[in-house]
Amino acid sequence: MTRVNERIRAPKVRVVTPDGQQLGVMSSREAVAKAKSIGLDLVEIAGKADPPVCKIVDYGKYKYEQSKLKKGQKTKSSTRMKEVKFRVRTDQHDYNIKLNRAENFLDANHKCRFVLQFRGRENAHKDLGFVVLNRIIEDLKTMAQVDQPPRLNGRAVAMILSPLPAAQRKRRFQLFHGELIDEDDFDDDFDEEKDDKDDSASSEPADESGKSES
Repeated sequence: MTRVNERIRAPKVRVVTPDGQQLGVMSSREAVAKAKSIGLDLVEIAGKADPPVCKIVDYGKYKYEQSKLKKGQKTKSSTRMKEVKFRVRTDQHDYNIKLNRAENFLDANHKCRFVLQFRGRENAHKDLGFVVLNRIIEDLKTMAQVDQPPRLNGRAVAMILSPLPAAQRKRRFQLFHGELIDEDDFDDDFDEEKDDKDDSASSEPADESGKSES
């Protein structure tokens, strides 16, 4: 809890001006009076110091800046390293699913580590691992940038991608049962459906206005 003005309990405090200059040690009552004389507040910023350190500031502005700082620290600490594993023979269906998962991680501001493990005879063709990871870099270029390029480590090759700024991200791997959903496909289907309806309407016989009712 931040103590302000008369709520500061220490009999003496060390006072700092808004621009960081030291005013020295004085009674808390005197410090509060000095702060109020210039239309500001006395805010305790280091209560455990001896004597406590207080700063003359606009408390409303100070509180806002502190909340922004805490929010930024929380966002930074929430960034985690996620991992997605591949094989040399990962088929297209599984590849789509894995990249969709990677886009989810990146869109949540997490870094993503991609690992390709070699098995048996695949160890004789480790260049194929680099081919796969470089393909991933290309496919995710609208979502991520290379933080650590592909590197060989024993029986695996790995790399790390970090998310692009949110405003620059564009997802490509929206999936439906492992198949890519392309927005253009929806437009094509809509156009075809519309054309079919137009053709059907044009093929209906016109009303015969002169035909008598039975």
